[in-house]
Parts: sequence; structure tokens; C-alpha cells
Amino acid sequence: MATFSMGQQTYAVPMALFRKNRAKVTAALKDNSAVERSTYVLIEGGRDVSFNDTDVNFLFRQESYFQYLFGVKEPDCYGVLNVDTGAATLFVPRLPEFYATWMGRIISLDEFKAMYEVDEARYVDELNVFFEKATPNLILTLSGVNPDSGLSSKPAYFEGIEKYVVNCDLLHPVIAECRVIKSSEEIDVLRYVAKVSSDAHIKVMQFMRPGRCEYEGESLFLHHAYSVGGCRHASYTCICGSGINSAVLHYGHAGAPNDKTVKDGDMCLFDMGANYYGYAADITCSFPANGKFTADQKFIYNAVLAACNAVLKEARDGVSWVDMHRLACRVMLQQLKQGGMLKGDVDEMLSAGLPATFQPHGLGHLIGLDVHDVGGYLEGQPPRPTEEWLKNLRFARILKAGMYVTVEPGCYFINILMDRALNDNNLKKFINKEVFERFRNFGGVRIEDDVLITKTGCEKFSIVPRTVEEIEKVMAQKHN
Repeated sequence: MATFSMGQQTYAVPMALFRKNRAKVTAALKDNSAVERSTYVLIEGGRDVSFNDTDVNFLFRQESYFQYLFGVKEPDCYGVLNVDTGAATLFVPRLPEFYATWMGRIISLDEFKAMYEVDEARYVDELNVFFEKATPNLILTLSGVNPDSGLSSKPAYFEGIEKYVVNCDLLHPVIAECRVIKSSEEIDVLRYVAKVSSDAHIKVMQFMRPGRCEYEGESLFLHHAYSVGGCRHASYTCICGSGINSAVLHYGHAGAPNDKTVKDGDMCLFDMGANYYGYAADITCSFPANGKFTADQKFIYNAVLAACNAVLKEARDGVSWVDMHRLACRVMLQQLKQGGMLKGDVDEMLSAGLPATFQPHGLGHLIGLDVHDVGGYLEGQPPRPTEEWLKNLRFARILKAGMYVTVEPGCYFINILMDRALNDNNLKKFINKEVFERFRNFGGVRIEDDVLITKTGCEKFSIVPRTVEEIEKVMAQKHN
């Protein structure tokens, strides 16, 4: 059985995972009335990309749909599926002889065939010859808009494809829907990368203290994930906000590269996830920099934790994700009211859209080969809500067993949103201004878990301390 691993201590991903994915997609296509006999899928893998105009390339990551079907780590490949038979053909670049001098031995076609458990391996420059012999009635290429980025996937092309009937729209919703429900093999990989990421988060919590820089926490996370877990990539740019930076939802970008020195009394919000063979983790831990919660930190943290736990208790097959977002917001507002920050009727707060003042993002997202995984707003699924406090949900579907999602409620004190609420007559009536203003430079708290939906509930894959007591106990075990 062919597998991929980064070493003996890391997880061995079976190529059967990708064979099953291919079978799932071809079966779904056969059920589509628009797919006729002698239909082939043609999909292009990711390309090596140069760093601007230099001869240095970005570290390659495979295109996610191609990874889903073929699990190939090399760039510049193509894949073909015969929908009738399920046969898979991998097309790899024909490399020049000098490649062996600079990049190592050139792998043979037979080796590629065995390595990735495909039916045949050929060279990319043989695509035209392959299809001339196959005489397809229809070639399906991949094109569709990613609702999170607004960007479109680019259909595969080879010289001579113009001779055939090509449909670039049919495949995208089919393969995206296939990716929504994870197979048992995918679940095993996701469980592994979540455990690696969880352990790395704990190392970081034990390492951070006043006087250290945010980027040091990022560095330790990446080091542990790679050196222990074999995760060469992170799933996204690490977010390591402390103090007021913990209220910046996507902190850590090029203009704010986790470069603040952590101060005594800061709340830290570290959102980091490793990536193993394409599969993502996405975990957030919030904790006090000095290892001890203040009363205000405990108040906000426990409000978010109550929201998170309420969702984890109710999420299961058949439940609406929008309802889960509503539940999380309701519980958090109730907690803020009990703590004296809010006043009035919680149902009226929800109707007025007050949750968006504290949590402008959605409850979570699908996760898999992309950290914000595909399938959120496919045709036939519930549309994006239009209400201000619901419109940023990344999906609005009814949960199904086998979905893998993040649950990530948060409470942030963002100046622009605080000012907006205090100037809005429909919102300020619910706010105890004196208490609210006390938190203006607090930052924020987010608790994010990676969760598998089951028939009867959900299974949490992130294994990190969550209660105030658990966090303080773990942080007392300092790591130098």
C-alpha cells in the first residue's frame, strides 16, 4: 500500500484516500443527467511560481482540488478521470536531463504510477495524443467561484482541446459538494494535524510571558509543528495578537507581522493551525500573558467559553448552522448582561443586531484541504443571510454527519465598532457605557475548536486547555 509520510514518527497518509475521493466524484458525476457516456474529467495541478522576477520559487503547495483527487506533491501536473470506468491517469512534466544534476534523480512513469496508485502515468506533452485515442464525447474542466475569496479556479488547458466539447461549469459544484463530507481516511489525517497543532499551542502557552515578542510564539508553533509533526506548511498566516492587537481579527499580516512585545496584563489571542499533506487545522487559544486571569479577563473569557460550549452541546446532524450562530450570540450576550456590561432584553438585542458589535465574524467555517473549505454556498444550499450580524457567516447549511467545521465564537473590543454602537440609538440603549468603556483597550478573546459533526453530536479534535483553571495550570508549567 502506497503512503506519504515525512518520517517514521509522522502520520502515513494512504493513497487509498485519494482513490476513494476519485471514486466518490465519478459516482456523483454518473448520477448527473448532464453527464453522457465517454465523459472525462481534466484537472490541472498547481504550478511552480517564481518569487517576482527571480529564479527562486515560492515553497510549493498543491492546488486543493487536484490534491483531493490525486494527492500529488509535485507541481505542474495534470490528472484525467474516465467517468465511465473510474480509471485515473496522471500526467507529469517531461523533465530535461540536466534536472537530475540540480534537483535529483528523475522519477520514472512506472514509479509515479506506483507512488500515487493511479492506473496510468504519462507525460503532460501527451495529453493531446491521449484524448485523440480516447475520443471523448465530453471533457469536464474545473471553473467556479470561491465564495470566500471571490476568485475563480482556472480551467485546465492543453493545445488541441478546442477539438472537443468542453464544459467548465458542471464539475465545480459536484466536486465541491464531495469535499464537504469527509471520508474516514480524511478524518484520520485531520485528527492527526489537529493533535499536532494542539500540542504546539500548549508549548506556546507555556513559553509566552511578558517581555517576549508575539513572533516568538509564532516561531515556536511553526517549529513544533514541523520538527515533531512533519508539517512543513501552516494552513494560514499565524495570528499572534497581544493586548489591543488581540482585537484585530486577521492580525499577523505583512503590515503587522506579530511584532509587538507582550506586556504584563495583556490578553493573548493566538490563532494558528498546521497543515499536513494539504489537510488543515485551525485552532485559537486565548490566555493571559502572565498566566493569571484578571477579573475582567475572566469575565470576557468565560462569556466566550459559555457560547462555545453551548454550540458544542447542540451541534449535530440535522441542525442549522445559522441557528448555532444565533445560539452562540444569545449565550454570549446573556453572559455580558449578567456581568453588567449590557442591559435590557436579549431577544431585542439580537433583533437590533447587537452581536455584530462584539463578534463581527461568523461562528465558524468548513475546514479540510482549505482552511476555509469549499461548499459553503453551493446552488441548492441556503443562501447567505442578509442581516448585519449574520451576513459574515461562511456557510448557512444544515449540518450533516461527516462535516468538519470550526466553532469559534469571539468577543472583541474594536474601537470603530464600539464608537458605532455608542452612536446608534438602536444599540446604545442596551449598553452600560461605563463598563463598556472600561474594555476599550482590552483587545479580544476567541476560542476556536476543530469539530467533526456526527449523527448524535460532535467530536472535538482540538485538545487544548479551555477553562480558566486548566489554562492557569498549564501555564504554570513554564517552558523556556
